[in-house]
Amino acid sequence: MPISHVFLRAGKPEAYRTAILDGLGRALSDALGVSEDNRFMTLSEHEPANFRHGNAYGVTRSDDVVYIRITVFDTRSAQQKQALFRRLAELLAESPGLRGEDLFVNIVDSPKENWSVGHGLAQFA
Repeated sequence: MPISHVFLRAGKPEAYRTAILDGLGRALSDALGVSEDNRFMTLSEHEPANFRHGNAYGVTRSDDVVYIRITVFDTRSAQQKQALFRRLAELLAESPGLRGEDLFVNIVDSPKENWSVGHGLAQFA
């Protein structure tokens, strides 16, 4: 049950933004087995003055850098997370044509009891 947020510099067309969300959904399905009806995603665009990046860790990023934060149950293995990183890079390279250097992903593990998916209940506690 992931919830994902995509951050990017403002100005990309709707088709570009849609391709990112579609690729993210497919990567979550392919790598983590997330079902098609489990698409909890948001995307935020930021003006250049409010969006910064660097070239740390030996990666030369461009102004097209995309940050993706994915919060998941703390039950995912390191291998599953690595598979997600690889699949996401593959899919976003295909469409919308995002360079691997411009994909920055962070997975946040969260215990199941920290989730409420509706009605004010802790469905997984």
